[in-house]
Amino acid sequence: MRAEFPDFRLGNVLATSFTATLTERRGDAVERIPTPQRLVDWLAVSGLAVDSCTTAQLELARELREAIHAAATAAAIHEALPASAVHVINDRSSQGRAAAVLTPEGNRRWRLSSASCIEDALGVIAADAISIIAGERDGKLALCASPTCRAAFFDTSQSRTRKWCDMNTCGNRQKKARFTANQRKNPRSAE
Repeated sequence: MRAEFPDFRLGNVLATSFTATLTERRGDAVERIPTPQRLVDWLAVSGLAVDSCTTAQLELARELREAIHAAATAAAIHEALPASAVHVINDRSSQGRAAAVLTPEGNRRWRLSSASCIEDALGVIAADAISIIAGERDGKLALCASPTCRAAFFDTSQSRTRKWCDMNTCGNRQKKARFTANQRKNPRSAE
């Protein structure tokens, strides 16, 4: 029987979706890639399918994830990027040998050098992180307003004022907490 794992939080930006494989960083942390196979699963749903992953490759992925989170957090609050995070991101980016390819539908996809090359997939994720942290894409880095989450996310909303990494999780949780607090203050309003 396969153990149940928490669902992935997938977004439109590869690098910040990757950092969301660890959520509730300031609360009861939820690891969404606890095993090498779960990393394979996440990569597959993110368009970077690989056949396998070792424990050592999972550790490289987690190191990259934390480096991206640290650099994106610093960029979001306009602080200097941590040198160690920059080093890890650059290292993973330069080790990958993936190629961007155009599909007949006019979409960009990534072709990895082999079906077992986690390093290529990590290189694609690192390159995506570089493009958003360097400000090359239309949007802005922000931090989730949830005090237990504080995930870095890439805000592409028209006003660039999004508050939550994910409205279906953090946003709804905060709105529910605010509603419950208001109900306790004003019990008659529920009548």
